[in-house]
Amino acid sequence: MSGLTNVLVICAVVALVIARQFKAQQITTDRRWWVIPAVLVLMAVRDPDLLDPHHRAVAAVLLGAELLVGLAMGFGWARTTHVWTAPDGAVWGKGTKATAIVWTAGIGLRLGLFGIGALLGVRQGSAALMLALAATLLVRSGVLAQRAGLFRPAYGVADAAYEPMRKDPV
Repeated sequence: MSGLTNVLVICAVVALVIARQFKAQQITTDRRWWVIPAVLVLMAVRDPDLLDPHHRAVAAVLLGAELLVGLAMGFGWARTTHVWTAPDGAVWGKGTKATAIVWTAGIGLRLGLFGIGALLGVRQGSAALMLALAATLLVRSGVLAQRAGLFRPAYGVADAAYEPMRKDPV
């Protein structure tokens, strides 16, 4: 896939995410929360220039750092999101000012990593950014679903409405 297509996909995903993060949204048990991150990962790993062939070790370290920043940013984003339960039982979430700070810090760190790579002569493409964005979205969605109580174990936990049958004394 061309670099221009990758840049357009990244810009579209970031614009969608930023536009939606500060509007109240219902957090549901929708099983598709992983689809956008999965598509981003597939697009990134198909890129033959994920790592600079002339600086593989440094490029791998930068990619690892980029992924760590993405994971931390997703976790921070989810933890700073205001989560509440409506009277009808629906769970809602909305970004806060702290969420904007997390985004600003994450973007600053990513720009710093890009600058370090440029100083070291490492050619960096959009694939690393797509992987980090996928990590951010995946962690954010997972942590928000956990905070909303959507990941309940299907084993070993009795339902609150369940009452065991009682035997009458004979």
